[in-house]
Amino acid sequence: MKRRTLGLLAGTSMLAYMASPKRSLAATADASLLQTTLTPMGSERAGNAAGTIPAWTGGMTEIPAGVNWDPKSSLPPDFFAADAMLYKVDASNMAQYAHLLTDGVQALMKNKGFYINVYPTHRTQAMPQWIYDNTALNVSRTTPQNGDWRLGYNGAYGGYPFPIPDSDPLAAGYQICYNNEARWNGPYQRLTTAAYTNANGQPVLTEGARLNYRYGFYQPGGSPATYHGYFYDVALTEFAPATAAGDAAVGRQSGNPTVYPDESWELLNGQGRVRKTPNLLYDTPTSYTDGIINYDEYFGMSGPLDRYDFRLLGKREMLIPYNNNKVYTGKSAALHTANFFDPEYVRWELHRVWVVEGTLHPGKRNVLARRVLYFDEDNWQCAIADAWDAANNMLRVHYTLCANFPTLPGTIFMTSIAYNLQTGQYVSTGGSYADAPYNEPWSFDPVPDSVFQPQSMAASASY
Repeated sequence: MKRRTLGLLAGTSMLAYMASPKRSLAATADASLLQTTLTPMGSERAGNAAGTIPAWTGGMTEIPAGVNWDPKSSLPPDFFAADAMLYKVDASNMAQYAHLLTDGVQALMKNKGFYINVYPTHRTQAMPQWIYDNTALNVSRTTPQNGDWRLGYNGAYGGYPFPIPDSDPLAAGYQICYNNEARWNGPYQRLTTAAYTNANGQPVLTEGARLNYRYGFYQPGGSPATYHGYFYDVALTEFAPATAAGDAAVGRQSGNPTVYPDESWELLNGQGRVRKTPNLLYDTPTSYTDGIINYDEYFGMSGPLDRYDFRLLGKREMLIPYNNNKVYTGKSAALHTANFFDPEYVRWELHRVWVVEGTLHPGKRNVLARRVLYFDEDNWQCAIADAWDAANNMLRVHYTLCANFPTLPGTIFMTSIAYNLQTGQYVSTGGSYADAPYNEPWSFDPVPDSVFQPQSMAASASY
């Protein structure tokens, strides 16, 4: 098993900066707001004044009328294929829309010929009622680890831990990052692939695998008392490239790594030996992405937060990727062009996002000295992540795609696209596409506990 596999286990006004992250959320938040002015997820229920962001009216909880889709036989279709594109943004008109674009997206447009296609906004995020109920309970029961949000949190279960971020911008910065890590995805199993572009701009397949996820944090009927501290379990079996076929890994990602460290085990097929792996965290480069990103850049932001001071800068209207089911209609080779993931398959919409800045905590180090993260207000997913080095050179631009699964329901994480501005390369991870075998439908049926046990992985080894 290579390190590349272990990576998969893995208001508009600005707010004041000077604050302590140790303030308790429960003292100020009012859970009743989640039934009135806020959605059950904590986002603003109303649309914007211009009418370009609609009100949330419950999200997408049913297959739209007239759409023929069997979730057991195919990936979900593009439910908004009939929408007309509103406008295209590229280097020629970027200045007109600069207030809606992150620095990183603008850098891609300037340097690589990148562009985005913008469509009408649809607020599709929805979740089961029991998750809404837990999210409301989390408002008053979630507390910081040892009084410090930087180190983690306790008491939350079965919903977003912080639907109403603290009025203290430093505490809120951590809380919003934790909401991203605790985002609702549902338990699932699927085939996935990863690819990166080499120095010649040619796409290279680095991973073809079957993934199984089980979210211990999201179990119906559970509670903080029954939660074992590990946010999810993952099991992976590779089938491509040929040199890695049969390799496998299982792991657990902690919701509170200062108390429950992440754990993982690997199987090298042909050796028949399972071994516990070292934790690959923070700015360790991921070899399976050719070093284009580090382990703490998965999903835009991943893993422990203790190396940074995260501050909420405010909420803004921004253009972000959203409702990206069209990606499922494209073939993997065609989608990976020489300079960027094909923009014709990526839908961008105007949404309100929480803007969080991360700067290095005193005495800590990371190759990414500053990060600015943009989290969608409805599903709390890190939609875009920009990052700079200590000399204030932009190093990374990372955006994530989300897909609609109305039968789950949820508008959930789909694929990550990350650009390394130093090398000119990019990488995609978590891809499902129109070509076999990556067009296999996702399953949200419960996955047996045995799938995630190292002993089961050893029993299935080839010698």
